[in-house]
Amino acid sequence: MLLLKLAAHDLLTLNARRRMVPHLAARWRHFRGKDASLTERLAWAESLVSLANDLVAAGRGNVEMIVECAATLDETERPGDPRLIDVVLVGHHPQERRLSVQLVELKRWSMVTRVEQATADMVRVPGMDDKKHPALQLREYYEAFTSRRGPLHGLEFECGGFAYLHNATEASVQPLIDVDAPTGAYAHVYTHDRREQLLSDLRASFSAEGGASEAETLLRSLGLRNTPLLDAMIWSRGDDTVFTLRGRQKTVADQILETASKVLPDPLRPALVPDERRVIFLVTGGAGTGKSAIGLQLKAELEAQGRTVKYASGSRAFNGAIQEHVGYGDREFRETFTYFSSFVTPPDPPLDVLICDEAHRIRDRSTNRFWKPEEQGTKPQVDELLDASRLTVFFLDEGQSVRPNEVGTVGLIEQAAQRYGARLARYRLREQFRCGGSDGYIRWVRAALGVTEEEPEPWTPDGLMHVEVVDSPEELEQIIRTEALAGASARMVAGYCWPWTKPLGDERRLEADVRIGDWHRPWNADSDSFCENDAPPSKIWSVHENGLDQIGCVYTAQGLEWDWCGVIMGEDMVRRDGRWVFQRGKERKDSESEVKRVAVPGSFDPKVKAGSVDDDEFARLVRHAYHVLMTRASRATVLYSSDDETRAYLKKLVGETPIHGLRPTWENLPQEARVPHLPRPRRGRRPRNKRKGAGPQEPELRLF
Repeated sequence: MLLLKLAAHDLLTLNARRRMVPHLAARWRHFRGKDASLTERLAWAESLVSLANDLVAAGRGNVEMIVECAATLDETERPGDPRLIDVVLVGHHPQERRLSVQLVELKRWSMVTRVEQATADMVRVPGMDDKKHPALQLREYYEAFTSRRGPLHGLEFECGGFAYLHNATEASVQPLIDVDAPTGAYAHVYTHDRREQLLSDLRASFSAEGGASEAETLLRSLGLRNTPLLDAMIWSRGDDTVFTLRGRQKTVADQILETASKVLPDPLRPALVPDERRVIFLVTGGAGTGKSAIGLQLKAELEAQGRTVKYASGSRAFNGAIQEHVGYGDREFRETFTYFSSFVTPPDPPLDVLICDEAHRIRDRSTNRFWKPEEQGTKPQVDELLDASRLTVFFLDEGQSVRPNEVGTVGLIEQAAQRYGARLARYRLREQFRCGGSDGYIRWVRAALGVTEEEPEPWTPDGLMHVEVVDSPEELEQIIRTEALAGASARMVAGYCWPWTKPLGDERRLEADVRIGDWHRPWNADSDSFCENDAPPSKIWSVHENGLDQIGCVYTAQGLEWDWCGVIMGEDMVRRDGRWVFQRGKERKDSESEVKRVAVPGSFDPKVKAGSVDDDEFARLVRHAYHVLMTRASRATVLYSSDDETRAYLKKLVGETPIHGLRPTWENLPQEARVPHLPRPRRGRRPRNKRKGAGPQEPELRLF
C-alpha cells in the first residue's frame, strides 16, 4: 500500500494545482474504508509540502517521495491498522553509490513535555493524548524495512530515519533531543530552527540526480511492480511455484489448498476416506486484483500434489495466449487450459479441481452453431462446471461483463451452490496491482465512463500510472509503435465501431476496416490461422510481434495487459450536453471493394445489436467494454476519440499531463524497469515437478 509516489518537485507541482490532498484523501478512503480526518489532511497540506520544499531547497528535488507507505510486504496480516510510514525518501547515495532510503515521521507538534522525568520514551503534546517518542515509531519501521521479510532485504542500501517537526524549535521540544532520548540511525530529530542542518544532511544522504531507478527497485521489492502474467508463466512453465502471492491473495490460496486437502482423496494415501461435503469457492475482485495469479498458482500447486486440475475460462484471448504463447510445443500443458463450454459431457472420473477464471463470462447454456444438436448443452452452464469436479473455484468480476449472454454473477453462483447443497466460501480481493498498482486510475476510469455513481474528477498523476489524450489516430499509433520498437509491450485497441471483414481471397488479406479520415488499419484477423504478411490469428494477436499492425477489441484484449495501450473510442459512446450518449451504427456496402463501411457512426458489435439488448443494457455493455480496454495497460494509457466533443471532454478530464519525468517512455524508464518481455518457449515439453521441493527451482518471480 502507498498513497503517492512522486519526486519532490512534482509533488509541489501537484499541490500547486490543488490536486495533491484530494488524491491522497481518495486513496486513503479506498484503502482504509473511511475518510481521512481533518488532522490527516492538514498534515499532508503542511508537512508534506514543507518537506518537499526543503528537498528542493537542498538541490534534491529529484528525490522520490513515497507517501503513506506500508512497512512490510504482508502488512495486511498484522492485526489492527497497518503501519504506515509518513514518507519514504528514495534516491542514490552520493558516496556509497547505492540505494539510499530515509524513513520520515512528520509531526505538526509545536511543543512537547515529559511524561516521566526518568525517560523520554513518552511525551505529552498539548491537546493530545500522551505520545511515543517518534524515534520509537521509526525503529519499528526501520526493523520492518531491513528485516529478512522486509523490502530492503538482499539489496545494497543505506537506510536511516528522522522525525521532522517543522512547526517547532529545539527549545520547545527539548525532551525529544535530550541525552536520554532514543538513539540510532533512525532517531534523528529536526525542527524549524535546525532546517539548515536538515538540508545539509539531505545532501549527504542523496545525490542530486534523483532516485527514479532506486524507487523502481524499491517498488519491485514491495511487490508494487508486477512481472507480466505471461512472462511469469513462461518462466515457470508449470513449476509448483509460479507467483509470490501477498496478503489477502495468499490467505485465499492457502484456504483453498487447505480445504482441498480435506475434501479430496489423498493420492499418496488412498486408504484415507475424504470428507464428502462439497465446497465451492467464490473469489470476487476488480480488474488487476490478482484473481488469475491466485488461480494459476493454485493450479500449479495442486498439480504438484498429484491432483487432476483444469483451468477454464470464457475468454478465447486469455486461453489462446497461454496455450499458444506459454504452452507452445507442450501438449500436456496446453490441454490443462480449456473453456467453460468444454463440460457438456462431464469428465469420468470427475476432476479433483476445476478453476473457473473470468466467471462473469459464464453463459446460460453451452451452445455452438457448429455443434450437432446432441452436442449442445441442455442444463445451465454453471451446473456443467459443478458436475465436472469435486471442488470448484470461481473468480468473478461483475464489472467486466461485456456480452448480453454472459450471466455470471454472484447471485448465479449462490443459487447453484444451494441447488447442489454445497458450502459456499466467499472472498473479496481489494488491493489493486494492474495499471501500475494505481487504484486511483481504476477509480478515475470508472467515474469518467459512468460505470460508478462517483462524480468524474480531473486525473491526478500519482507516479504509478500515466494517461494522456492525443489529437489524432496517427499520433496514437506513433506513440504505441515507438514504445513497442524500443522494447515495451504495446497494443492498439478500439471500441467495436467499424464493420469487421473476414480475411479476403486466397492470400487471406486483411481489409483496413478501422477508418478515421485518411488513417486506415485492419482489425486483428478473424481467423484461426496466419494471414497475409504473417498477420497472426486472433487468439495470439495480443502476444505475437506482428499484432502491432492490427487493432484489437474488447473480445481479444480482455484478461491481458501490456506496458502501453492505445485506446480508440469510436462513436458508440459520445459526450453530449454533459452526459454520455450511446449510438448504434448502420453499415453500407462499398461499391468498389464490396466490403461493408460505416453509413451511420456507432456500434457495429453484433452481440449488442438492437434485436439482442434494449437501450439500457446496450449502454451498460458499451461502458463495460471501454472500462476493460482502458485498464489493459500497466504503465500508460493513450486515449483518442474520433468524436470532437468527446475528445475535448477527455482532454478536460485528463488535464495537464507533462509533469517532469512522469511519462514512462522506455527511454525515460530507469534501467531496473526495462524488463524485456520473454519470447514464447521453444517447442518441446519441459518436465514439471510432481510434488513440492522436487527438482531445481527457477529464481523467484514476484507477480503481485
